[in-house]
Amino acid sequence: MAADDDETGLARGVASRLHAFNRYEIKYLVANEDVPAIRSELARRMDRDEHSPPGGYGVWSLYYDTPALRFYWEKIEGLKFRRKLRIRHYGELDAVTDDSQVFVEIKQRVNRVTQKRRVRLPYGAARRLCDGRELVDPGPFGHEVVDLLVRLDLRPTVITGYRREALKGRDQDVGLRVTFDSRIRGRDRDFHFGAAAENRYIIPPRLTVMEVKVNERVPYWITDLMARRSLSVVRVSKYVQSVEAHGKAPRSVFHVREEALPDPALQKENARVL
Repeated sequence: MAADDDETGLARGVASRLHAFNRYEIKYLVANEDVPAIRSELARRMDRDEHSPPGGYGVWSLYYDTPALRFYWEKIEGLKFRRKLRIRHYGELDAVTDDSQVFVEIKQRVNRVTQKRRVRLPYGAARRLCDGRELVDPGPFGHEVVDLLVRLDLRPTVITGYRREALKGRDQDVGLRVTFDSRIRGRDRDFHFGAAAENRYIIPPRLTVMEVKVNERVPYWITDLMARRSLSVVRVSKYVQSVEAHGKAPRSVFHVREEALPDPALQKENARVL
């Protein structure tokens, strides 16, 4: 199974040790045809993540929100403190069972810092926790999840899924991580990961979301690469995209449309390779 962070082993049916970390995340929209050249430049200073095979791996998330979409509106309004609850699965969906390993996560934003806390659980236990509100993880994190679910009346809202390729920094760039997320899809029903359900594109399929993740500051050579390719930082959330694409809320000014990219001719003119 592929995953985007170190994983902690666990006995079958028992929650893993809580895993938590803080980082900065910067996102860009990239045309699919430009990804190979960008990835090639990055590979001069980065290595392929050991969990990321050629062609990438699947990442699927089930998001929980209130009936009034509180977490969605916190994102739209840009609150300095906001959070989301989700179940995340790494890999393909055709073989998902109650024994498949998933993560229950609380992802929150404090000013510009992204914080993530999560435990690894069998999928059946994760559903009992988040859908049945059963305290399958008796630690503080499990109590926090149940408290959020009960106090805010959280319920399954949308699913997102995409293919991810990941690179990791080396030498002085240890801690740097760059991911390319493509074929970004979602649905607003049939919330079991293993359901034979249809997913629709929630971001135009010709676009890839490139995300730079760092513990402190972005290396100068990354910002230089982005500038040469006329790529600007974007405020994009796959959760928001799925909510809006399925008509649960009006499309906001942050909704990604086909015209979101800079002029292709300008991109090619500036895409000089060092």
